[in-house]
Parts: sequence; structure tokens; C-alpha cells
Amino acid sequence: QVQLVESGGGLVQPGGSLRLSCVASGFTFSSYAMSWVRQAPGKGLEWVSDINSGGGSTYYADSVKGRFTISRDNAKNTLYLQMNSLKPEDTAVYYCEVGLSGHDYWGQGTQVTVSS
Repeated sequence: QVQLVESGGGLVQPGGSLRLSCVASGFTFSSYAMSWVRQAPGKGLEWVSDINSGGGSTYYADSVKGRFTISRDNAKNTLYLQMNSLKPEDTAVYYCEVGLSGHDYWGQGTQVTVSS
């Protein structure tokens, strides 16, 4: 079955960096666009970034543009999110997401906390 496992979250000071990873299984990873979304405490899901199947096209929410970089390694079935210049408002649970046959799948998420 489809499985997405995120990792790499943690506590970081404002201005710091983290790299999130998402290992995918149960589908042909290299054939599908992937996304990162996040949910801040008490708020709804917020789209963060998309990447196409080949990795050549990327898209970002205005709130993270210029600070976050999405990438993928199709040989390793792994999606990444490099997060730099982190701000307290980036605090959230981060999920990778894929849409397959009309269904959306998410992992368990990884917590990112930006605080001094």
C-alpha cells in the first residue's frame, strides 16, 4: 500500500535551517508529482510546495519562496524540503502528499518548531 514517511523535523532557532525527507513506497514514485503541506497549531492545512515527477518544475507558496527548496531523488524514492532562514511562523507539522487515482495520501508528518 501507499506509504509516506517524513523525517528531519525538530527544534531550531529563528534563522536556522532544517532538511526534511519523505521516503515513499507502494507506488511508482518517479511517475507522480509530489507536494509538501503544513499545518500550524490551530490552523488548517497550508500548501507549501510542489515538484513535478521529473523534478524539473517546482512551485512555492509566497510565504516560503526564496527560503525553501523542494527536490527529489527518484532513484531513492525520496522527496526533500530544504528550509533556510526559518521563522517562528514556519512552526507546523509538515507532511508530504501525493495524489493517486483521485485520492490524496499523506504521511504521519514531522514537527518543525522555530523558537528561540
